[in-house]
Amino acid sequence: MKKVEIDKIVLARLKDAEVLLQASRYDGSIYLCGYAIELGLKARICQILKWDEYPTTGKYGTFKTHDLSILLHLTDLESIIKLQYMTEWCCTMES
Repeated sequence: MKKVEIDKIVLARLKDAEVLLQASRYDGSIYLCGYAIELGLKARICQILKWDEYPTTGKYGTFKTHDLSILLHLTDLESIIKLQYMTEWCCTMES
C-alpha cells in the first residue's frame, strides 16, 4: 500500500471512529482507532525508511504484521511514546 494512501485511510478511519463514538458504538470506534494507529505506524516506517509504500511481500514480507509493539519499535518513536504516553499506549495494547 502506498504511503499516500495510508495517510488518507488513517484520517478517514479516525473520522469514522469519531462518528461511531458519537453514536455510542464504542467497540467499533475502538477497533477503528486501533486500525488507524496500525496504519499510522506503518506510514511512519515508510517515512523513516524513505519508502513510497509499505511492503508485505517479497524480501520484506516480514513487515507484514498487525502487532503494534513491533510496528512501534520500527518507527524510532518507541522510547518517546513509552516515556511520554505510557498510560495511553498500555490502553491501546489492551484493546
